[in-house]
Amino acid sequence: MTPDPFRAIEISRLAHRMKAEGAPVIHMEFGQPSTGAPAGAIAAAHRVLDADGMGYWESAPLCAALAERYRRLHAVDIDPGRIILTCGASPALVLALSAAFEAGDRIALARPGYVAYRGTLKALNMEPVELACGPESRFQLTAAIIEALDPAPAGLIIASPANPTGTILSPEEMAAIAAVCRRRGIRIISDEIYHGLSYVGAVPSMLEFEPGALVVNSFSKYFSMAGWRLGWLVAPEDLRETARAYVGNLFLTAPSLSQHAGLAAMDCTEELDGHVAVYRRNRELLLEALPRLGLTSIAPPDGAFYIWADIGHLTDDSIGFCKRLLTETGVATAPGVDFDPVDGHRFMRFSFAVSTPEIEEALRRMAPWFAAQPVS
Repeated sequence: MTPDPFRAIEISRLAHRMKAEGAPVIHMEFGQPSTGAPAGAIAAAHRVLDADGMGYWESAPLCAALAERYRRLHAVDIDPGRIILTCGASPALVLALSAAFEAGDRIALARPGYVAYRGTLKALNMEPVELACGPESRFQLTAAIIEALDPAPAGLIIASPANPTGTILSPEEMAAIAAVCRRRGIRIISDEIYHGLSYVGAVPSMLEFEPGALVVNSFSKYFSMAGWRLGWLVAPEDLRETARAYVGNLFLTAPSLSQHAGLAAMDCTEELDGHVAVYRRNRELLLEALPRLGLTSIAPPDGAFYIWADIGHLTDDSIGFCKRLLTETGVATAPGVDFDPVDGHRFMRFSFAVSTPEIEEALRRMAPWFAAQPVS
């Protein structure tokens, strides 16, 4: 099956073309920090470049440090050998799906949800079972939704904090989801790439409730290292060797330089938490200003760095709407159809992983533009 196109990439190409022509573009279309890797990670990379020829390698110290992070943050003991380093979270998702499921398996996921879940499932000849999640469930899956599925799917993908909404599952709901899946024989893949980016307190890992879950994570978001392409998969013991066989055949190893830098980044919490403080301020500015733009129906942005806004009173064409917003104001955003092919035509996503002055300037530009849009 052919994956659907990622429309935000089309928006971004237009934005970069406009920028190359001299337009003052503000990039709020992609979920990537505008900051670079922390200073300690960059310094470590410079040292390694001068001293190490590098090659195919998996860093045992990095796997051990990640295992210690799970122990410290989630009180979960993980054998570092269960942690498989990957070239970002996307290969980790491919590994998880390939190790746990077969072609033709039905995998449930929330709608709206990250476009690449659907696309990766289709590319692996698995069947996405998209479940509509609206304001009544805070745009998240619930144990009741999963319990009602007939027949039960082979697997379930959850994300908390979620993309595009930023919503976070409560510990009680995660425990209930784990219990339903355990009873019904549904294997869980938990995308925890936005851990570390929460504005409402600690975020639990699915490993606290289901030790057999496969957990995907990355250095791209909290650690601000998107371009370094470094992620990991926590594989359950029964799938550990299968996942390692897949990574060896499909991807070999994560970049050696990135592994050295990633280990150093784990000690840069003061700098990284400073980024989170900027996102928190940006979030506050948007939550205060968007209602004045007429955007009064949004998902609760508990974490990550997104706002998922209903624009159904203005358009039923989110792609065209976001293109017009970009060409007429220079503010690039993501159309909702990427994340929800059914109802996303009336939604858009703002990423606030930029500087606070950029958020302030984007709001200054958007205020008169939104005020001029006719209500349908």
